[in-house]
Amino acid sequence: MRKATLLTKADCALCDRAKGVLERLADEGALDVELVDLSSPEGEEIAVAAGMAFPPGLLLDGEPFSYGRLSERKLRRELAKPPHPLH
Repeated sequence: MRKATLLTKADCALCDRAKGVLERLADEGALDVELVDLSSPEGEEIAVAAGMAFPPGLLLDGEPFSYGRLSERKLRRELAKPPHPLH
């Protein structure tokens, strides 16, 4: 199973939308989802390391995938690919 880490913040409509997309994919068994508050020390560290300019930021298997509005179609295409051999 692939791991998704979502950097979020309070009162963020795009974050809420991204959470909905990830919840659907988790319910389908495609993802293990972790939510991290962007304003937390861990969230800030992840955002800086991944070059995430603003929330929501999504890392897939620890690698930056997207930030801002999450494209469910793009994420589903990525999840349909065979897993990377290192993951």
